[in-house]
Amino acid sequence: MAQERRLHLGAFMRPVGIHTAWWRYPGAYPDANFNFEHLAHFARRLEAAKFDAFFMADHLAVMNMPMAALRRSATVTSFDPLTLLPALAVLTERIGLIATASTTYNEPYHVARKFASLDHISKGRAGWNLVTSHNPDEALNFGRDEHLGHATRYTRAREFFDVVTGLWDSFADDAFPMDQKSGVFFDPAKMHVLDHHGENLKVKGPLNVARPVQGWPVIVQAGASEAGRQIAAETAEMVFGSASTLEAAQAFYTDVKGRMPAVGRDPDHLKILPACVVVLGATEADAKAKKERLDDLVHPDSGLANLSVRLGVDASGFDLDAPLPDLPETNASKSNQAQIVAYARRTGATVRELARKVGGYGGLHIVGTSAQVADRMQEWLETRACDGFNLMFHTVPEGLDDVVDGLVPELQRRGLFRTEYEGATLRDHLGLPRPSNRFFPLG
Repeated sequence: MAQERRLHLGAFMRPVGIHTAWWRYPGAYPDANFNFEHLAHFARRLEAAKFDAFFMADHLAVMNMPMAALRRSATVTSFDPLTLLPALAVLTERIGLIATASTTYNEPYHVARKFASLDHISKGRAGWNLVTSHNPDEALNFGRDEHLGHATRYTRAREFFDVVTGLWDSFADDAFPMDQKSGVFFDPAKMHVLDHHGENLKVKGPLNVARPVQGWPVIVQAGASEAGRQIAAETAEMVFGSASTLEAAQAFYTDVKGRMPAVGRDPDHLKILPACVVVLGATEADAKAKKERLDDLVHPDSGLANLSVRLGVDASGFDLDAPLPDLPETNASKSNQAQIVAYARRTGATVRELARKVGGYGGLHIVGTSAQVADRMQEWLETRACDGFNLMFHTVPEGLDDVVDGLVPELQRRGLFRTEYEGATLRDHLGLPRPSNRFFPLG
């Protein structure tokens, strides 16, 4: 099985939802996510290790947490991904470049144009992480008094996808002869005006950028709610999963891929990569000591605030030494809340224990030697819990170096990961087909 299926590896460079204390770890670059030289080094190291993609998440407001926690958070300042990734594109050659762009607080024409441009600049390495936004404070930065409802956000997102991909299909692949002799730059017969009038969106088109190199940049999704799973089955080509146990990951994998035939899609055309913090050591005890050292740096202000964000409910008034109380329904991320509640009910963890866990990282950890971590990854791959992992590092540069110099060679020795890129585009790396143009299927 290991020889038939190989892992896909992405890398996450953004502190939202990761460990609140990673920037405090001894030897860490505290400005790793806001220093272009560090980010360029990060991307080039990943490319040398043959990673599928570099992923930059985003949010459109300062995180909604108390100032006591915010002052300790590395989330306060970061680059706009669609400014950063074109710069990284000219410093790299093969690694995929994935950015988040919200369907709630952008317009489709903006998203279509920026990602088409990134795909051309990078020669076919762009990916769009389609999100609906879960931070209610984003609404206040875009002329709204409150966040759109969860169902409305997903309805808009589904229509948004149709519009963006329709705009990417504005021109046939051969629409631009650029014939200097005749003076004909493009063929009007190979241009389509979208003229979309929908429930949420109205966009005329066409896009004023030629069709992307990949046809469409790779579509990425991260929602785990019912609505998120369905939109993933209908639209996504990569999903960043959030399961923290093998059983939960297997259930998610089976559920999302099982929905795809009903909407006319091949399950092999979707790659599921759970988010995973990897902590490596020369021995298992060494790796666990690194993890404990990092967790000990979580300040209580950060832990409780991060728990509030993940729950979508203010946890500051909860009894710290009591179990998590029953919670109201959230208008933020329903899957985040459900995951934490399930853990709390299963383990009986107190609010204090949850705050420490979530203030660290509440999702999947794999801690051990390179061989032990590779064993666990191989198990997840071979039991259909994933197609790979979206890796996060306990700190930079140490954690990055541990993975590149230790884990990747171990995976390569087992035949679980590539030793060379076999193509030039992100679709090539992921084994995904180039989508046909819906308006010009023959060119």
